[in-house]
Amino acid sequence: MPFGFHGLDLVVILVIALLIFGPKKLPEMGSAIGKSIQEFRKGMNELTAAKDNESASTASSSASLEAIEREIASKRAAAAAAEAERTHATSETTSEAKPTEQPVE
Repeated sequence: MPFGFHGLDLVVILVIALLIFGPKKLPEMGSAIGKSIQEFRKGMNELTAAKDNESASTASSSASLEAIEREIASKRAAAAAAEAERTHATSETTSEAKPTEQPVE
C-alpha cells in the first residue's frame, strides 16, 4: 500500500471523509483530486519535454562551438606561420641590403 497505509487505515479514513463531507460531496472531491493529479502530470511532462529539447539544442550548439573554435585555432596558426615567414624574409632582405662597411685607409 502507498505511504505505509494498510487496508484498515484506508477504510477508517474513507469512513471519516464520508461522515465529514457527505455522500453527495465525496464523488465531486474525488473527481477534483483526479483532475488535479492529471494536470500535475501533464505539467511535469511538458517541463521534462522542454528540458530534453533544451539539452539536445545545447549539445548541438556545443558541437557547433567546438567546430568554430577549431576553425579559429587553424586560422591563428596559419596567420602565425605567415607572420613568421614574413619576418624571416624581412630579416634576410635587411641583412643582404646592408653593405659591410670597410674602413677607409
